[in-house]
Amino acid sequence: MKQIFINCEHLETRVAVVENGVLEEYKIERNDERRIVGSVYKGRVHNLAPSLQAAFIDIGLEKNAFAHYKDLVYFKTLFETKNGKIKPATKRRRQPQYKAPEKKVEVKKSIIQKLTEFFGKKEEEKKKPEPQRNNRNNRNRQGNRQGNRKGGNRRPPAPVVSADDIPNLCPEGSEIVVQVEKGPIGTKGAKVTSKVEIPGHYLVLLPNSRTRGVSKRIEDREERKRLQDILMELDMPPNMGCICRTAGMGKKAKFFQMDMEMLLQQWDDMQERLKEGAPTCIYAEPSLMDRALREFLTNDIDEIIVDSEQAYEHVTKAISMLSKQERGKIRLYSGSEPMFQRYKLKRQVENIFTRQVSLPSGAYICIDETEALIAVDVNSGRSTKGKDHPETILSTNLETVDEVARQLRLRNIGGLVVIDFIDMRSRKDQTTVYRAMQDALSKDRARTKVLPISRFGLMELTRQREHESLRDTMFATCPYCKGKGLIKSPTSISVEIQRRIRSIIKKRRKDLNLRVIVHPDVLARLREDDEEFLHEMERKLGGGLSFRADSSLHIEVSKIIDQDTGREL
Repeated sequence: MKQIFINCEHLETRVAVVENGVLEEYKIERNDERRIVGSVYKGRVHNLAPSLQAAFIDIGLEKNAFAHYKDLVYFKTLFETKNGKIKPATKRRRQPQYKAPEKKVEVKKSIIQKLTEFFGKKEEEKKKPEPQRNNRNNRNRQGNRQGNRKGGNRRPPAPVVSADDIPNLCPEGSEIVVQVEKGPIGTKGAKVTSKVEIPGHYLVLLPNSRTRGVSKRIEDREERKRLQDILMELDMPPNMGCICRTAGMGKKAKFFQMDMEMLLQQWDDMQERLKEGAPTCIYAEPSLMDRALREFLTNDIDEIIVDSEQAYEHVTKAISMLSKQERGKIRLYSGSEPMFQRYKLKRQVENIFTRQVSLPSGAYICIDETEALIAVDVNSGRSTKGKDHPETILSTNLETVDEVARQLRLRNIGGLVVIDFIDMRSRKDQTTVYRAMQDALSKDRARTKVLPISRFGLMELTRQREHESLRDTMFATCPYCKGKGLIKSPTSISVEIQRRIRSIIKKRRKDLNLRVIVHPDVLARLREDDEEFLHEMERKLGGGLSFRADSSLHIEVSKIIDQDTGREL
């Protein structure tokens, strides 16, 4: 059984996708956050960095967005207003460089060279493909690709724009329409592209592309052909394209046409907003609740449970626009116990933030996030599954594959991931684990790439990152350790205090009266283990040495005060 849970609160909205009681997807959104990823902006080119092949664009955020030149070659979008088009700078025509005519030099050829050329030409003539016959089906198929549904007219060839043309086409100060691919992460600004895509429930509208294709996740050939035929018959502008999403599997043509009409209406609204000056947002991604219905509502969903009456009405209205048959799956939860606790999701959500994750066999994995990569270590623990040692290792690693793929989705981890599997000597077992990881990652909506296990037993993979990880969203940096996860031990702090007192004795006059203020845990160490040594230092000091505890101090902070002057040393 597959369910979608939508929990709506004053400050936060949570969405969980559960399959047979196991949490498979988990998304949160703070209600005061701006939805940036997927939104479309009319921006202004702030500056170009030719050495980086990148452009920095002001889209109205705190930091300028950036785009690689190769992501701006789609700048000739179809956005139009009543006042005219958004026009880039006029492209300069490249003047062909003058080349002096080459002098023909007659070279005497030997008989062997002449024979080689003769037989070489014969071989080339044999390899030339035969001219295609006038097949009516081929012509019809080609006409469908090149023309719209009604007219069937040939489309003009798309202009070829390369990254080298961007400085001339999009100079500093020019306006450009871009879509956010990746939100601001850390100190980096948002990453944008001029290839605009407007997602619907069954289709993705491609305004500046003529492609009409089917999602790669739909593998059945007959279904792909059926969907491709439906796309070719859609009533839509001939200079636009679309892609069928996985939610369209098994759906009739009327659902796609209805979805296309909604997307074209959004497109018209975007053109109206283009009249505003740059920078401005012309299309904002919907709320998490709407995105969850768009992304997760597929034919295999059995139930949608919502714990808010207002959200229940909104979800019912949104689903009714797509399919009235799906309304029966919606249910309002009105129990006194919190919904996530009632369906045993609370503990699973809490486990997302733990470093150690247990596996069914008794083994466990440790997940550590760093700036450069995410490291996953596999430990056999109490795992005894399997008849012999190699079989136990293989079964443990296969369990790890499923759990790692699940944790990457739940934690929204992106970037480079390195997994240290338990060593497998058999190359066959390594290949089995590698293929299992490919299958497990195929369920992920983010783009992933995985490499086979290396000679050191490590597997490397990358995962697309659009937002900050769930950990960075939920937690702030610890004011004590500053993100290290470590603090100095009382022994280390005691050594530092003694070193400072010794330095003061050497530099200053004797007969000093010092007071040392430390954290209570450090004071306990000084009194229990270092009392004799401190008495000896007091004799060398020639004055008094006293200690006081202050629980408000950071455990690593200590103060040494001259009691005669009250000044901190």
